[in-house]
Amino acid sequence: MTQEYLNPNADTQSSPPSPENLGLLMDSERLPKHIAIIMDGNGRWAQEQGQDRLFGHFHGVESVRNIVEGCAELKIGYLTLYAFSTENWDRPQVEVNGLMELLVDTIRKETETLNRNNIKLHVIGDRNMLSDYVNQELNESLEITKDNTGLNLIMALSYSGRWELVHAVQHIAADVEAGSLKAGAVNEDTLRNYLYTSDFPDPELMIRTSGEYRISNFLLFQLAYAELYFTNTRWPDFRKQHLYEALLDYQSRERRFGKTSAQMLASQPPIA
Repeated sequence: MTQEYLNPNADTQSSPPSPENLGLLMDSERLPKHIAIIMDGNGRWAQEQGQDRLFGHFHGVESVRNIVEGCAELKIGYLTLYAFSTENWDRPQVEVNGLMELLVDTIRKETETLNRNNIKLHVIGDRNMLSDYVNQELNESLEITKDNTGLNLIMALSYSGRWELVHAVQHIAADVEAGSLKAGAVNEDTLRNYLYTSDFPDPELMIRTSGEYRISNFLLFQLAYAELYFTNTRWPDFRKQHLYEALLDYQSRERRFGKTSAQMLASQPPIA
Protein backbone atom coordinates (compact mmCIF):
# COMPACT_ATOMS: atom_id res chain seq x y z
CA MET A 1 0.00 0.00 0.00
CA THR A 2 1.41 3.38 -0.93
CA GLN A 3 1.22 6.39 1.31
CA GLU A 4 -1.20 8.01 -1.15
CA TYR A 5 -3.80 5.36 -0.27
CA LEU A 6 -3.90 6.19 3.42
CA ASN A 7 -6.82 8.55 2.93
CA PRO A 8 -8.23 8.44 -0.63
CA ASN A 9 -10.74 11.19 0.18
CA ALA A 10 -8.14 13.67 1.42
CA ASP A 11 -7.70 17.02 -0.28
CA THR A 12 -4.52 16.52 -2.27
CA GLN A 13 -3.97 20.29 -2.36
CA SER A 14 -3.92 20.71 1.42
CA SER A 15 -0.69 20.86 3.38
CA PRO A 16 0.54 17.47 4.62
CA PRO A 17 0.29 16.86 8.36
CA SER A 18 3.42 17.58 10.34
CA PRO A 19 5.52 14.71 11.73
CA GLU A 20 4.53 15.84 15.22
CA ASN A 21 0.82 15.51 14.43
CA LEU A 22 1.31 12.14 12.77
CA GLY A 23 3.34 10.99 15.76
CA LEU A 24 0.40 11.71 18.04
CA LEU A 25 -1.73 9.28 16.04
CA MET A 26 0.64 6.35 16.54
CA ASP A 27 0.27 3.67 19.19
CA SER A 28 3.69 3.46 20.84
CA GLU A 29 2.86 -0.08 22.03
CA ARG A 30 2.36 -1.36 18.48
CA LEU A 31 5.49 -0.15 16.74
CA PRO A 32 7.58 -2.72 14.87
CA LYS A 33 10.78 -3.83 16.55
CA HIS A 34 12.56 -4.01 13.21
CA ILE A 35 12.11 -1.87 10.08
CA ALA A 36 13.87 -2.65 6.81
CA ILE A 37 14.12 -0.07 4.02
CA ILE A 38 15.04 -0.32 0.35
CA MET A 39 16.35 3.20 -0.32
CA ASP A 40 15.38 3.51 -3.96
CA GLY A 41 15.19 6.47 -6.32
CA ASN A 42 18.41 8.41 -5.76
CA GLY A 43 19.43 8.27 -9.41
CA ARG A 44 15.99 9.08 -10.76
CA TRP A 45 15.63 11.97 -8.31
CA ALA A 46 18.94 13.40 -9.55
CA GLN A 47 17.98 13.02 -13.19
CA GLU A 48 14.72 14.84 -12.49
CA GLN A 49 16.86 17.68 -11.12
CA GLY A 50 18.99 17.66 -14.26
CA GLN A 51 21.98 16.28 -12.31
CA ASP A 52 24.08 13.13 -12.48
CA ARG A 53 23.15 10.09 -10.39
CA LEU A 54 25.81 10.68 -7.72
CA PHE A 55 24.09 13.97 -6.89
CA GLY A 56 21.06 11.91 -5.82
CA HIS A 57 23.13 9.53 -3.70
CA PHE A 58 24.75 12.51 -1.97
CA HIS A 59 21.36 13.97 -1.05
CA GLY A 60 20.10 10.53 -0.01
CA VAL A 61 22.54 10.65 2.91
CA GLU A 62 20.43 13.39 4.52
CA SER A 63 17.42 11.08 4.35
CA VAL A 64 19.45 8.38 6.11
CA ARG A 65 20.30 10.82 8.91
CA ASN A 66 16.68 11.90 9.26
CA ILE A 67 15.22 8.37 9.31
CA VAL A 68 17.87 7.02 11.69
CA GLU A 69 17.08 9.92 14.00
CA GLY A 70 13.34 9.24 13.69
CA CYS A 71 13.74 5.55 14.50
CA ALA A 72 15.95 6.34 17.48
CA GLU A 73 13.38 8.82 18.78
CA LEU A 74 10.64 6.20 18.51
CA LYS A 75 12.88 3.65 20.24
CA ILE A 76 12.74 1.26 17.30
CA GLY A 77 15.13 -1.60 18.09
CA TYR A 78 16.49 -2.38 14.64
CA LEU A 79 16.73 -0.54 11.32
CA THR A 80 18.17 -2.29 8.26
CA LEU A 81 19.06 -0.14 5.25
CA TYR A 82 19.71 -1.72 1.84
CA ALA A 83 22.65 0.48 0.92
CA PHE A 84 24.40 -1.49 -1.85
CA SER A 85 23.44 -4.80 -3.43
CA THR A 86 25.72 -7.33 -5.08
CA GLU A 87 23.94 -6.43 -8.34
CA ASN A 88 24.98 -2.79 -7.89
CA TRP A 89 28.57 -3.79 -8.70
CA ASP A 90 27.38 -4.03 -12.34
CA ARG A 91 26.58 -0.30 -12.49
CA PRO A 92 28.91 2.07 -14.37
CA GLN A 93 32.34 2.08 -12.70
CA VAL A 94 32.28 5.84 -12.14
CA GLU A 95 29.05 5.50 -10.15
CA VAL A 96 30.38 2.55 -8.12
CA ASN A 97 33.58 4.44 -7.30
CA GLY A 98 31.58 7.50 -6.32
CA LEU A 99 29.31 5.43 -4.08
CA MET A 100 32.29 3.86 -2.31
CA GLU A 101 33.87 7.27 -1.74
CA LEU A 102 30.56 8.60 -0.42
CA LEU A 103 30.22 5.57 1.84
CA VAL A 104 33.67 6.08 3.39
CA ASP A 105 33.13 9.82 3.78
CA THR A 106 29.73 9.30 5.42
CA ILE A 107 30.99 6.65 7.83
CA ARG A 108 33.89 8.87 8.86
CA LYS A 109 31.61 11.86 9.47
CA GLU A 110 28.70 10.06 11.12
CA THR A 111 30.40 7.62 13.49
CA GLU A 112 30.78 10.19 16.26
CA THR A 113 27.09 11.10 15.95
CA LEU A 114 26.07 7.44 16.06
CA ASN A 115 28.15 6.88 19.16
CA ARG A 116 26.86 10.02 20.87
CA ASN A 117 23.29 8.82 20.29
CA ASN A 118 23.97 5.30 21.58
CA ILE A 119 23.43 3.75 18.12
CA LYS A 120 25.22 0.49 17.34
CA LEU A 121 26.34 -0.12 13.76
CA HIS A 122 26.25 -3.55 12.10
CA VAL A 123 27.14 -4.57 8.55
CA ILE A 124 25.77 -7.55 6.62
CA GLY A 125 26.86 -8.63 3.16
CA ASP A 126 29.86 -9.96 1.25
CA ARG A 127 32.54 -7.67 2.63
CA ASN A 128 35.19 -9.57 0.65
CA MET A 129 34.02 -7.56 -2.37
CA LEU A 130 34.71 -4.26 -0.59
CA SER A 131 38.14 -2.66 -0.76
CA ASP A 132 40.54 -2.81 2.18
CA TYR A 133 40.08 0.94 2.57
CA VAL A 134 36.30 0.66 2.90
CA ASN A 135 36.58 -2.30 5.28
CA GLN A 136 39.05 -0.41 7.45
CA GLU A 137 36.61 2.49 7.86
CA LEU A 138 33.77 0.06 8.60
CA ASN A 139 35.82 -1.81 11.20
CA GLU A 140 36.70 1.41 13.00
CA SER A 141 33.05 2.46 13.17
CA LEU A 142 31.96 -1.00 14.27
CA GLU A 143 34.55 -0.97 17.05
CA ILE A 144 33.62 2.51 18.25
CA THR A 145 29.89 1.73 18.48
CA LYS A 146 30.06 -1.91 19.58
CA ASP A 147 29.01 -1.28 23.20
CA ASN A 148 26.05 0.97 22.42
CA THR A 149 22.63 -0.23 23.53
CA GLY A 150 20.17 1.93 21.60
CA LEU A 151 19.06 1.56 17.98
CA ASN A 152 20.81 -1.20 16.04
CA LEU A 153 21.59 0.26 12.61
CA ILE A 154 22.23 -2.57 10.13
CA MET A 155 23.80 -1.61 6.82
CA ALA A 156 23.35 -4.14 4.00
CA LEU A 157 26.46 -3.60 1.86
CA SER A 158 27.35 -5.79 -1.11
CA TYR A 159 24.34 -7.81 0.01
CA SER A 160 22.08 -10.28 -1.77
CA GLY A 161 19.36 -12.41 -0.22
CA ARG A 162 20.10 -15.33 -2.54
CA TRP A 163 23.83 -15.03 -1.84
CA GLU A 164 23.12 -15.11 1.90
CA LEU A 165 21.00 -18.26 1.59
CA VAL A 166 23.60 -20.02 -0.58
CA HIS A 167 26.32 -19.01 1.89
CA ALA A 168 24.27 -20.40 4.79
CA VAL A 169 23.56 -23.71 3.00
CA GLN A 170 27.24 -24.13 2.14
CA HIS A 171 28.19 -23.76 5.79
CA ILE A 172 25.44 -26.14 6.90
CA ALA A 173 26.65 -28.72 4.35
CA ALA A 174 30.23 -28.31 5.58
CA ASP A 175 29.16 -28.88 9.19
CA VAL A 176 27.13 -31.95 8.18
CA GLU A 177 30.13 -33.33 6.31
CA ALA A 178 32.37 -32.63 9.31
CA GLY A 179 29.97 -34.50 11.58
CA SER A 180 29.16 -31.54 13.85
CA LEU A 181 25.58 -31.36 12.53
CA LYS A 182 23.16 -34.12 11.57
CA ALA A 183 21.34 -33.65 8.28
CA GLY A 184 18.07 -34.83 9.81
CA ALA A 185 18.33 -32.15 12.48
CA VAL A 186 18.43 -29.28 10.00
CA ASN A 187 15.27 -27.19 10.26
CA GLU A 188 14.12 -23.59 9.86
CA ASP A 189 15.86 -22.50 13.05
CA THR A 190 19.11 -24.11 11.87
CA LEU A 191 19.02 -22.09 8.66
CA ARG A 192 18.19 -18.94 10.57
CA ASN A 193 21.24 -19.41 12.80
CA TYR A 194 23.53 -19.55 9.75
CA LEU A 195 22.26 -16.28 8.29
CA TYR A 196 24.10 -12.98 8.72
CA THR A 197 21.03 -11.68 10.53
CA SER A 198 20.94 -14.44 13.14
CA ASP A 199 21.38 -11.93 15.97
CA PHE A 200 18.41 -9.80 14.87
CA PRO A 201 14.64 -10.35 14.88
CA ASP A 202 12.96 -10.55 11.47
CA PRO A 203 11.66 -7.22 10.15
CA GLU A 204 7.95 -6.62 10.72
CA LEU A 205 7.83 -3.73 8.26
CA MET A 206 9.63 -3.33 4.93
CA ILE A 207 9.48 0.07 3.21
CA ARG A 208 10.49 0.67 -0.41
CA THR A 209 10.64 4.13 -1.89
CA SER A 210 10.34 5.42 -5.46
CA GLY A 211 7.33 3.44 -6.67
CA GLU A 212 8.85 0.02 -7.32
CA TYR A 213 6.77 -2.96 -6.12
CA ARG A 214 9.32 -5.68 -5.47
CA ILE A 215 11.82 -6.68 -2.80
CA SER A 216 14.81 -7.00 -5.17
CA ASN A 217 16.74 -9.83 -3.51
CA PHE A 218 16.54 -8.19 -0.07
CA LEU A 219 16.25 -10.33 3.09
CA LEU A 220 14.40 -13.10 1.23
CA PHE A 221 14.14 -15.41 4.25
CA GLN A 222 13.61 -12.72 6.86
CA LEU A 223 10.75 -10.86 5.12
CA ALA A 224 8.44 -13.90 5.06
CA TYR A 225 5.89 -12.26 7.40
CA ALA A 226 6.83 -8.60 7.04
CA GLU A 227 4.24 -6.02 6.09
CA LEU A 228 5.26 -4.42 2.78
CA TYR A 229 4.82 -0.68 2.26
CA PHE A 230 5.52 1.05 -1.04
CA THR A 231 5.61 4.77 -1.69
CA ASN A 232 6.23 6.84 -4.82
CA THR A 233 8.43 9.23 -2.82
CA ARG A 234 12.04 9.19 -4.00
CA TRP A 235 14.56 8.37 -1.27
CA PRO A 236 16.19 11.86 -1.17
CA ASP A 237 12.74 13.30 -0.36
CA PHE A 238 11.86 10.66 2.28
CA ARG A 239 11.64 12.14 5.78
CA LYS A 240 10.18 11.37 9.22
CA GLN A 241 6.72 12.36 8.01
CA HIS A 242 6.85 9.58 5.40
CA LEU A 243 8.19 7.13 7.99
CA TYR A 244 5.30 7.97 10.31
CA GLU A 245 2.82 7.48 7.47
CA ALA A 246 4.27 4.03 6.87
CA LEU A 247 4.04 3.21 10.58
CA LEU A 248 0.42 4.35 10.76
CA ASP A 249 -0.37 2.16 7.77
CA TYR A 250 1.42 -0.74 9.49
CA GLN A 251 -0.66 -0.25 12.62
CA SER A 252 -3.86 -0.34 10.56
CA ARG A 253 -3.14 -3.89 9.38
CA GLU A 254 -4.05 -7.15 11.07
CA ARG A 255 -1.06 -9.46 11.41
CA ARG A 256 -2.48 -13.00 11.47
CA PHE A 257 0.55 -15.22 10.60
CA GLY A 258 -1.73 -17.72 8.80
CA LYS A 259 -4.43 -17.72 11.48
CA THR A 260 -7.97 -16.36 11.24
CA SER A 261 -9.06 -13.05 12.71
CA ALA A 262 -11.13 -14.94 15.30
CA GLN A 263 -8.08 -16.93 16.40
CA MET A 264 -6.01 -13.79 16.76
CA LEU A 265 -8.75 -12.12 18.80
CA ALA A 266 -9.07 -15.16 21.08
CA SER A 267 -5.30 -15.18 21.71
CA GLN A 268 -5.24 -11.62 22.97
CA PRO A 269 -5.09 -11.17 26.76
CA PRO A 270 -8.33 -9.93 28.34
CA ILE A 271 -8.63 -6.21 29.04
CA ALA A 272 -8.43 -5.57 32.79
